[in-house]
This record gives sequence, structure tokens and C-alpha cells, in this order.
Amino acid sequence: MPRLLAQVISFIFHPLLIVTYMLVLLLLVNPYLFGVSSIGDRASKLLILQVFLSTFFIPGVAVAMLRFTGMIQSFEMKSRQERIGPYIITGIFYLWMFRNFLDNPSIPTAFTCFLLGATIGLFFAFFVNIFSRISAHAVGVGGLLGMVVITMLLFSYDTFTILSPRGTLEVGMSTILLLAILIAGLVGTARLALQAHEPMDLYGGYLVGFASQFMALRFLF
Repeated sequence: MPRLLAQVISFIFHPLLIVTYMLVLLLLVNPYLFGVSSIGDRASKLLILQVFLSTFFIPGVAVAMLRFTGMIQSFEMKSRQERIGPYIITGIFYLWMFRNFLDNPSIPTAFTCFLLGATIGLFFAFFVNIFSRISAHAVGVGGLLGMVVITMLLFSYDTFTILSPRGTLEVGMSTILLLAILIAGLVGTARLALQAHEPMDLYGGYLVGFASQFMALRFLF
């Protein structure tokens, strides 16, 4: 895989973006869970923006401040020691978001569960990082794959519809599952191409991300 393509894939599926992707997917599958009729509603857009800012933008700015103050050497954070601070900062924001959503009646338990799974995966990665440089990207896409599987099992949806300029598009959940598996493979390949991780770092990340979603399911359902 070309290095530039690997960098693009790594950025598009950055671990901090995964929760936003989870929200978008759940809004597409069943927007009525959030009390809206479609993902295009104003309330949906505001919620997506809130989640994006709280789980990606603000933690990202905090990590950037660590970089510019010299507390970490690069945004790639190649050493385990450099990852400690960003893990703690991100974990605090994720816990804060989960706590707020837990008491918010307009947020369905399903999404709160997925957010909890992402938070559990993040803290598992933090502890594993003490001994091994686990792939945070693999944790993220592993969690996304777990979310898709749980959505299929929990809601028993076979298909969902998306409104497009050309009309109504019907999408099968099996297609989404295959797409999630493909994304997980692409992300893993990209991280190997960039020599950011060894294969075992990726396997461990997939397992942590996937299992964390089912752990959260056990807590909230």
C-alpha cells in the first residue's frame, strides 16, 4: 500500500472519529431512537456536532497542545510513554460525555452503550499500553465492528433506508457488516504499511475494541 494512501486511511479512521461514525450509523439505521425523523434534521446535526467536538476536536486540540509544548515528540506518538498523557486526556472527555448522556432522556441507551464501549476500549488500551504498544486504530475499528454486530443482534434489522437525491436507497445490514470488516482490514494494512505497529499490536487492538462493546452491552442491557 502506498504510504500516502496509508496516511489518508489512518486519518479518516482515526480512533477519535469512531464514536462520531457510530452515531451517524445509528441515526441512519433508526433515527426515531433519537426522537427525529432523519439524520438530516437539525437536532441530528447538532448532536453529531456535539459528539464530534467532544470526542474528536477538543481532545485533538489538547493533544496538539502537548505536541507544541514539547511534552510529546510527534503526533504519531511512537513510544508508549508519549501515549500516556493523550490517553488520560481523551479518557476524561469520554467519561464526561458518557456521564452526561447517561442522564439525558433524549439519548437512546443504545448509543450510550456504544459510547461506554468506546470508553472501556480506550482505558483497556491505556493499561495494555504499559506493557505493549497496542494499536489505538485497531481498537477503534474493532469497536466499530462490534457496534455493527450488536446493532444487528439487538435490533434485528435486516435493512434500512437512506433518502438520496435519486430517491430512496435501501441498504442491508449485512452489507454494512462486510464494509466494517473491510475497513478494519484496510486500517490494519495501513498501520503495517506505515510501520506504526506489529501484527500482534493490531490483533490485540481488534480484540480489545470488539470485546469492549459487548462488555458495555452487559452493563447497560
